Amino acid sequence: MASNEAPDIVVGRLPIYLRALTLMAEEGREITSSQELSEKLGISSAQIRKDLSHFGEFGKQGTGYEIVYLRDQIKRILRLERTWPVALVGYGDLGHALANYGGFAPKGFEIIAVFDDDPKKIGQKVAGKEVVNLNELPRTLEEKNIRVAIVAVPSASAQQVADMLVKAGVKAILNYAPINISVPHYVRVQYIDPVAHLQHMTYYLES
Repeated sequence: MASNEAPDIVVGRLPIYLRALTLMAEEGREITSSQELSEKLGISSAQIRKDLSHFGEFGKQGTGYEIVYLRDQIKRILRLERTWPVALVGYGDLGHALANYGGFAPKGFEIIAVFDDDPKKIGQKVAGKEVVNLNELPRTLEEKNIRVAIVAVPSASAQQVADMLVKAGVKAILNYAPINISVPHYVRVQYIDPVAHLQHMTYYLES
């Protein structure tokens, strides 16, 4: 089965497996098993085997998985053999933190363009990049062939920014704005809303 035919919930677990395998490889480990991964990740070993079976056969019964090989295969499935250029829209407190975050590049993503519409922020330098006027977004994305974007703007501006990104050819958006945005079916959106996650967890807390 091709990777684009796998259920999205399965694809969503692959980065979790990749993270665990990367840590194991960095520790010098060579072999692991679905049972060990299960204990580390809190996902059943049967589910792990089923997830991986969507993309091929990667282990041997009684032997387990070669860690580096499986890590590299998951990177291939997720198209992480290359570094993806990323546009960041919004240079407030969150955007500033994201632009300076050093964890993207080692994982296959590099923020190469930062946009804002605040005249006071345009022209500022961040991590070697200049904050550019939002009006320059279409031209810049086309010139740099950027298809991935991070939205870190207030909720009132998020849909307008999303529309601009889609029109400019972006196919994947990571949205930090606390609002759902409407995009065509061929554009992937992931939402990160810390408040929503906190509200989720407080349900389980005793008063």
